[in-house]
Amino acid sequence: MRPHLTVFVYVFIAVLFFSLPSMFEGQSAHAQYPGFDAPSNSVSGRGVAGLVPVESQVDGGTVPMGATAQVVVLFRNEGSQPVETGQINLYPSSTVSASVSLNQCSKEPLLSGAECAVAVAVKGLQPGSWRLEMLMLHSGRSRLVTATLSGSVDASGESSNTLSSDVEMIPDELDFGSLTSGQALVEPVILRNITSQKIFISEIAIESNPNSGFSVNEECLELEAGEACVATVTWAPRNKGPSSGVLVVHHSGPTSVASVTLSGQYEPETVATALLFPEAVPGKGLLVSSQDEFDFGDAVSAASTMTVSLVNTGDSPLTLEDIKVSGTNNGLNLSTSGCSAGLTLEPIEACPLTVTWSPTRVGKFLDDVQVIHDGARGVLVLPMRGTAEGTVSQDSKTIVLSEQQQEPTRIIQGNDVTEEISEKPKVHQKRVQKNDTGSTAPSIANASSALDGLRITSFSANRAIVNGPGGSRLLFNDEQVMLGGVVWDVHIQKNGIEFSSGVDRILLLFDRSLSSINLNSAQSASEITPSGE
Repeated sequence: MRPHLTVFVYVFIAVLFFSLPSMFEGQSAHAQYPGFDAPSNSVSGRGVAGLVPVESQVDGGTVPMGATAQVVVLFRNEGSQPVETGQINLYPSSTVSASVSLNQCSKEPLLSGAECAVAVAVKGLQPGSWRLEMLMLHSGRSRLVTATLSGSVDASGESSNTLSSDVEMIPDELDFGSLTSGQALVEPVILRNITSQKIFISEIAIESNPNSGFSVNEECLELEAGEACVATVTWAPRNKGPSSGVLVVHHSGPTSVASVTLSGQYEPETVATALLFPEAVPGKGLLVSSQDEFDFGDAVSAASTMTVSLVNTGDSPLTLEDIKVSGTNNGLNLSTSGCSAGLTLEPIEACPLTVTWSPTRVGKFLDDVQVIHDGARGVLVLPMRGTAEGTVSQDSKTIVLSEQQQEPTRIIQGNDVTEEISEKPKVHQKRVQKNDTGSTAPSIANASSALDGLRITSFSANRAIVNGPGGSRLLFNDEQVMLGGVVWDVHIQKNGIEFSSGVDRILLLFDRSLSSINLNSAQSASEITPSGE
């Protein structure tokens, strides 16, 4: 054999020897070029195996009921080329929920012979055995690697039949205890996402009897992994006895639902008699009186007047809406000055309430004054008591037709107290004004008070006899007379006597039932002479 042919044969045998491994591998897109594949198109598994689990059957151990355990799965690249991993899918049994808490294999390509770890969070939902299949994509020839995890969920006692949820409820049982007052109770319930995925809350509702009085207020829409929110449960029972219900939360987690049991016992106290004045309430006015009642006393036979102070002792303004007497035909009269409907009292401000009683029948008198307001409780009731031994005729009372109004006679209240007191001495000073006849006559703030106690005892077309604290007086029509320190012009009307002084006009009615009594009065008869007819 020629030397150069011998060298050629040896070279050919050497090339054939080194190319045999690549020729016997599986077919690829570049099989026609053995041993010259492009690096970007190379795959793993050119050895005996590619990406494989270190343990194909992983023992996850025992997971406590409702708790979460971390199970680690190891993978090894047994190929000759680096491997890149992709998506991981988990398929757990119904007794557990699972999620990937750590994926170390996705950080960088896994070199040949290297290992990486994937941590799976397994939560026990129901007692019993559990199994989990893991599927992970990769860039190796097989493209997919699987591992199996298994174990058991341990539970004891009453929790053996309890289903755990992906939304943790704190507390898991809400007991309001025993309620004795009429005040509603409010308690919080915390919702926490204990999974590694976002959970959406679709509905939070309470299932209970309407009379149980449970209601919920919440703004929980979605929870990130580990995030929590608060729902408030209010209990305002309507019926005496036990109340029960369930707070139900519907969500997008694997279990879809979570719940909290609600309970409470309503045992109201025995209702006691309401006090005259309620307790102070923050943000409300509180109306109180300087006296607990109007007590006119015994043996009342004439018109009697009492005044009390109504004080706002609250921390907010208070408005009087109405003031009225409960009964009728009792001879009661409420003064229009002082406390009246529409009056607003600032904190610590007061107004006078004046009541006049003219007995209409003999015996005990029972009635009440109702003061309606917008403060605490809304109403103040003041009893009125007294005993009458005589009556006051309503037919002989004094009627004010018109009266001089002066600024200082208005109600004194609030910040105007200092200003009004400084003008008060002027109220009682008599002023001299000219009357219709050109003469002068004094006028006072309350002109009708000058005729207090005056009564017509005899009456005719042009003359009359009146009886008062100073005795009997004979009055003539269209003449002047001094009564109560005031000069009055006398005008005898059809039903009584009209007294005028300046702008003050007072009508004194005549009770005709008294005429027969006055005919027997010697004093009255002596003052009426035939020459005066």
